[in-house]
Amino acid sequence: MVEQAIEISPEDIFGLIAFSGDAKASYHAALHLLRENKIEEAEAEVAKGDSVLKEAHAIQTKFVTLEAQGKSAKVGVLMVHAQDHLMNTILVKELLDHMMAMQKEINNLKGMN
Repeated sequence: MVEQAIEISPEDIFGLIAFSGDAKASYHAALHLLRENKIEEAEAEVAKGDSVLKEAHAIQTKFVTLEAQGKSAKVGVLMVHAQDHLMNTILVKELLDHMMAMQKEINNLKGMN
């Protein structure tokens, strides 16, 4: 298969960074709200973060699809930085469910229910 070179736009790269950062901020906000026993508000922040994370993931999926089709791109430091942001946000999301469950248990033990 002959590879075709593609250009990754700065808009896509900065979109990955911005969407990932916004999602991560929502996840952190959710934990802070939960510490105050504001469960509904925390869950709304999680939903907001999930929605924004889908936007970031759509950009990444576009890159993966193009590469699977034999189209490659030169990857620079900025793209690596963007992928790092996305990976860290996904990790925060994976840990968030566990952390929220623990915080709810802590709140119950404190009698905050």
